[in-house]
Order: sequence, then C-alpha cells, then structure tokens
Amino acid sequence: MNKDKELEKEFKTFLKIFPISLQKELIKIDQRELIEIIIDLGRPIKARLKNKEILLSDKNVLRKDITQITKHLSSFGDDNRAGLEKTLHRISAIRNRNQKVIGITARVGRSIKGSAKFIQDYAELGHSILLLGKPGIGKTTMLRELARISADDLNKRVIIVDTSNEIAGDGDIPHYGIGNARRMQVASTNLQHQTMIEAVENHNPEVIVIDEISTKEETEAARTIAERGVQLIATAHGNQLANLAQNPTLCDLIGGIEAVTLGDEEARRRGTQKVVLERRSPPTFGTLVEIQSFNTVAIYKDTAKTIDKILRGNSVQPEIRTIDKNNRIKILSTQDQKQNATNLKTQTDIDEKTVLKKILPYAIDKTRVQEVINDSLLPYRITEKIKDADFVITLRPHFRSKKGPLREAEANKIPIHIIRNNTRTQIFQVLSKLEKEYTKKNHIEKLQETDNIINDLQEELEKQYG
Repeated sequence: MNKDKELEKEFKTFLKIFPISLQKELIKIDQRELIEIIIDLGRPIKARLKNKEILLSDKNVLRKDITQITKHLSSFGDDNRAGLEKTLHRISAIRNRNQKVIGITARVGRSIKGSAKFIQDYAELGHSILLLGKPGIGKTTMLRELARISADDLNKRVIIVDTSNEIAGDGDIPHYGIGNARRMQVASTNLQHQTMIEAVENHNPEVIVIDEISTKEETEAARTIAERGVQLIATAHGNQLANLAQNPTLCDLIGGIEAVTLGDEEARRRGTQKVVLERRSPPTFGTLVEIQSFNTVAIYKDTAKTIDKILRGNSVQPEIRTIDKNNRIKILSTQDQKQNATNLKTQTDIDEKTVLKKILPYAIDKTRVQEVINDSLLPYRITEKIKDADFVITLRPHFRSKKGPLREAEANKIPIHIIRNNTRTQIFQVLSKLEKEYTKKNHIEKLQETDNIINDLQEELEKQYG
C-alpha cells in the first residue's frame, strides 16, 4: 500500500470516531488544511484549519455526543491523551471536577516527508537540536521526520522516548513514519526522565528523540545523555529562545543563567554593572531552531555563542530558512536579514514614544503578557534585558528563590512586583494598578514642578519690585 493510500486510510479511521452528521461535514474540508476538531459540551463544534476556524454544526454538543466519541478510543492516560491504533491522530480530553469528559480536542497527526529538510544538514553533522514553536505549528511532525532521517538515511541507532505516543502513534507497533527508529513507550508522564536514562543504558543508541521536555528531571536527564556523547533531538515548551532563557526550569538546556558579582576593576573593564548575568555551563543542545511558520524556521547555529552574546547585550541574528512549494530551501540573505532588523528597529522607535515603562516578565508567559498589553492598550513594552527594565513581574515562588534575573534586579534596585498566578486577569490587574500609580506619581511630580516654578517667579518678582 503506498503512502497516499495509508494517509487516506488513517484519515478514515479518524473520521469514524465522530457521528455520521459530523463526518459528512469533515469530508468537505481539505484534509491538508485541517489541524484539529474542537468539541465542548453545550457549544457548537468547530474545526481549526491552518489559517482560520469554521463551524461544523450549529447545534450544541450533548453529553451523549461526547460519550459516542470516547467509546471509540483507547483509555486516556494521566496526561488526558488518547490515540487511535496505527495512526498519529491525538485526542485530548477536558474534564470537570468529577473527572467526567466535557471537552475534546481531536488533532490530526501526519507524517510529512521532507518537513525537516530545513535542518537536515545539522542532523547529519550530529548536532543536538532543540525545536521551539507555538502549539500546532509542526514541532512533532518535524521531530518525527528527523527521527526517520537519522535512522533510515544516516543509518544511526535511534530510540524515540514516546510519552504520549504522539511521535510513533498508538498501539504496540510503531507508525511507519518513524522508519527504522525504535520506540520506547512511557507508562506515565512523570516517568519520562527515567525512560530517557533507561534508553541510553539498555539499548545503546546513537540518537535519542524526545517530545516536550518540560520538567527539571527531564532537563537533568537530557544533560546526562548529552554528556555520554549521545545526539539529542527534542522539543521543549516555548515559542522562542527568549522564552527558554526566562524559564528557570528549562534554561539549563541552553547552559543555565546565573548572576555573577564582578570586582570593581573587572566591571570598569567590561563597562557593565557589578552584577551581571553569565552562562553557567555548556548547553545541552548545540543548535536551537525556532519554527516560525509551516515554511519558515530561524536557526541559532551555536547556542553557546548566541547566549553569551545576548547576556552581553549584543544583538543576535539567526539564520532564516524558508521552503517553497517545490520543496526548495532558501536561506535569507544577509541584506534581507538586515532590512528585517531595520524595519523592526524603526517600529520599536515609533512604539517607544508611546511607552510609559519597560517590563521584564520572569517565569511568566510573555505571550500572554503581550496579549494583555495589546488588548488593554496599556502603555508598556516587554524587554529582554534587566538593564533596560523599569520593573520586573514574577510569581511568588520564583521571587522567594531570587535566582538569575531576579537577583540581578534586586542588586541593581529594579522594583520586582509579584502576581499570584499566571492568568490574563491577574496580569491585567497588576499592570493596570502599576500604570495608575505611575500616572498619579507623574502627575504629582508635574504639579510640584509647576509649584516650584511659580514660587521661583514670585521670589524673583519680590526681589525686583519689593
């Protein structure tokens, strides 16, 4: 059976879990555009495509509809994910307080040959590669293809640590999309780090592939594996390098960041403040890739040099690669990259005129903070550097630990404000309050300045006219 027929068969398996009426609507959609189906109790069913959302039904979902879908699935794991045997499709559940399923996200999984062509040369060089990008942008698809390339084209011994069966599919026989790579399933999400170490100790791999590194234990396991000379190819939570650098749990993947106190002479020689940030150790991943869209990636070839430049306040320009409809790769020219940087700086200069203060969110979702700023028209701008920040916002547990940027902020007397939780509501409340306080303080200062000018004029007049 050829690949097209396999894909068609897998999609039919996916369709069969839904009611007949919904199947009829789904077959009208271009399968290549479909990302996932959204089903929530008491709401109409929606389909998310690459560039838009559409309603599939104007009827609200009933409990029996959800029950009808879940009975076709394997049991949900502790990560509330289930799969369909011999396919890459993933079904995730949302539960109420009584653990009953009240929502379903059914994501279409695909094996796309050539999806990792962007960065195949780095895999061939044996570089450990970390993939970043927003959910649904194709991280796992690219990861799967890199596993296949490493096993089939490069003839390496590849082990996939497949926690949610998302890379190699549900069931005991792995999906053909991973080629000759071998797959180790994980009994529970909190055991992923143990399985990573077990893979190295028991199966003699040259390459280990991991999806979604997200805990301290997994970060430490990845470092242990890299120190043993095994190539790592993995994804991690975060859209960009900046997200990773701000994450106290995951920043060790890029070498870790710590505050260092310099002597007076060294600080003068560098032209910096006495407390500076430095990379703590060699990065676990030598190359970092930001997936910007389905056909564009930004590559940081040398993670160590990149982090060092950022910490010294220097600008960093990744290599931008695109791929066209004919599967041809284009590397953006230096001139194009400079033009992009110029356009960005121009926009930043324009925005700067309307900004009251610059904030640095630490261990907080910066995308969410930016959304709050944009939606509420608050006059703030997010900055990546402590030295440019007017204040820092963070969560209480991280404030207590006083690590990395927080220690530097405190040493340089930059205010740190605490939010209770990482929600849009809490972020908005804190930023709104700070804006009002700043505006009030600024208004009082201007009134005082005006009073001083009036008093000076009165004194001058009294001197002249008695």
